[in-house]
Amino acid sequence: MTKPPSGGRPAKAAHFLPHVQGLRAIAVLLVVLYHVWPGRLSGGYIGVDIFFVISGFLITGQLAREIERKGRIDLPSFWAKRARRLLPASITVLVFSSLAVVFILPLSSLVAETREILASTLYVENWQLAASAVDYLASHDATTVQHYWSLSLEEQFYLVWPLLLLGATWLGVKFFAARRWLPMVGVVVAVSVASLVASVLYTQSNPSEAYFVTWTRFWEFGAGALLALMPRLKPTGAWWQNIVGYCGLAMILGAGWFFDRETPFPGYMALIPVIGAAMVITTDRADRWWDIGRVLGGPPQRFVGDISYSLYLWHWPLIIIAPYIPGWGLSGLNRVALVAVCFLLAWLTKRFIEDPARVWTFLTARKPRFTYAGVIALMAVSSLFVGVAWVVNSPRYDAEAAQLEQIRENLPACFGALSGPDCQNPDLATTIIPSPGFGNADSPGSKECLVQLNQADVVSCHFGSDAADAPRVALIGDSHAYQYIDTLTSLAASRGWSLTTYLKGACPWTTAPVSGPSPSFIASCQSWRAGVEQALAAAPPFDVVFTTALAHTPYAVAASERTAVLRDGFLAAWAQAKGAAIVTVVDNPRFDDDPNKCLRTAPPASCTVPRAPALDAVDPLALAGAEWGATVLDFSDIYCDATVCFSVIGGADVYRDQDHLTRTFALTLGPAIADAIQSRLTPNQP
Repeated sequence: MTKPPSGGRPAKAAHFLPHVQGLRAIAVLLVVLYHVWPGRLSGGYIGVDIFFVISGFLITGQLAREIERKGRIDLPSFWAKRARRLLPASITVLVFSSLAVVFILPLSSLVAETREILASTLYVENWQLAASAVDYLASHDATTVQHYWSLSLEEQFYLVWPLLLLGATWLGVKFFAARRWLPMVGVVVAVSVASLVASVLYTQSNPSEAYFVTWTRFWEFGAGALLALMPRLKPTGAWWQNIVGYCGLAMILGAGWFFDRETPFPGYMALIPVIGAAMVITTDRADRWWDIGRVLGGPPQRFVGDISYSLYLWHWPLIIIAPYIPGWGLSGLNRVALVAVCFLLAWLTKRFIEDPARVWTFLTARKPRFTYAGVIALMAVSSLFVGVAWVVNSPRYDAEAAQLEQIRENLPACFGALSGPDCQNPDLATTIIPSPGFGNADSPGSKECLVQLNQADVVSCHFGSDAADAPRVALIGDSHAYQYIDTLTSLAASRGWSLTTYLKGACPWTTAPVSGPSPSFIASCQSWRAGVEQALAAAPPFDVVFTTALAHTPYAVAASERTAVLRDGFLAAWAQAKGAAIVTVVDNPRFDDDPNKCLRTAPPASCTVPRAPALDAVDPLALAGAEWGATVLDFSDIYCDATVCFSVIGGADVYRDQDHLTRTFALTLGPAIADAIQSRLTPNQP
């Protein structure tokens, strides 16, 4: 065992590679810059893939050398070393996140945060996110520990990979005595190829889950593993090393710059940064100042590489928490300060937690079971803090939810959209309902009625009257139509309507071609629309169809043709309703960020957005409605005055995120919606 130098800091390993530390620095900086300035470096998420390649290379090299020396792998010792290396810093940040749930984050985050902190403690966060079909590249639903998905996947790699190599070693000894290394390479190649194929296929069919699940990422570790097992892949000669290294670096930086949310990922596109990382790893020449190894292996680069693990741990929770700190804005200066704080915390964590834990004699001088006991203790500590966060906040969460339900059942006078110049309620002057800390939780019910992003099945839900002569009303559209579902179901119950819904996230009811995060989403939207058309053709005619759509939906349409194509697309879809009257709503304003973050630290008057960018000057939905003869509801003058749009109206918290209405505010639009629908029903209907 290498004796640690004074100060308790571990010695550099014999196989330490400075240029690999520089590659770590590039990887973590790509991720941090992508998260801090998401619009500036749209593909920075590929930094995680570089980490996977590096881990595959280093861990496989370590295990292969142990097999060569001893003919076996000391699995208990290997897993114990990995635990001492990773767990103390990881649990420290998880405890911090639990404390943030209690003291800083909004109450609405309680359920998601506690669930995901616990999943991260157990290193299954990637499967938790996959099960929830979270879109990682969008941050509006992010928890403070969402980035732990990659750490969970790495731990799963550390658990499975030594077993695969041991199995391959047994095959080599038994059947390939002369070439014992051959089965090991064969196993790595087979697993990697199978994983790559799965990644490509799953990214096409279900990209949200494909981003997180283990088997779509194992090939990236395998790419690094092959470099360790096949050293002859390393280029020889100074010029070749530099050409290969700089080309690999260009592939990484190019992917970071040009990739974005619509890049099908991981899939085949991940080959670019993965191969680029592999090319850089194979090139370590550092004789001259311009050699790739010297450029990547300098002291500043090595320093960032050394703290990269802790920097990755800290940066994301601080980004999520910062907007909730009073006085902390999103200016460029504040973002730079945030990055500086991340670096400071990362260095402190590396210096006083990571390094001491790796060489703590109490554990390193004893059998691995003592480390495992420490692992259980640390996980228990994290779980305890999660439990405390839940116990402290759940009574307040339940009380606020119950109070909000009572308010919805009996809306206050002049509340929300019911307010106006001639209708003001003094009791609401200093009130925000729901509170900004709970606004994000005020989402519509009947979630089973909203088809998710990559699902194509047509789901219809029925509410209200079952009478044969009941007025038939349909609610059709995307999530901006779904935000009215509780309003419509309440009206259907009180007025004797028969309500049927057809709803799919991010897929407006139009024939205009959508763009989107993946080809599979586009295909699912097209399939869902075709299914709705068939359902409308097969069902008895509706009397009224209520519909709306997100005005900022990305469409595969040239900007110069957008208004005309979208108008015609709405008209073509409405023709499928077999003569039903159309009631449509001009879309509500859109904020750049969730206004609840602002409302927690500032008065409503400070949490507005200029009217012009928040509302489209020309809404194709309104143009289509005018041409069709539809009833077009335009609540723009409720949301906004001549210059700004509000986040609080008549004491009501308007938004649950940057562009979706709270369930409570949508209910206050009920009387206007009821009048519009009722006016389009035939005269003999109530």
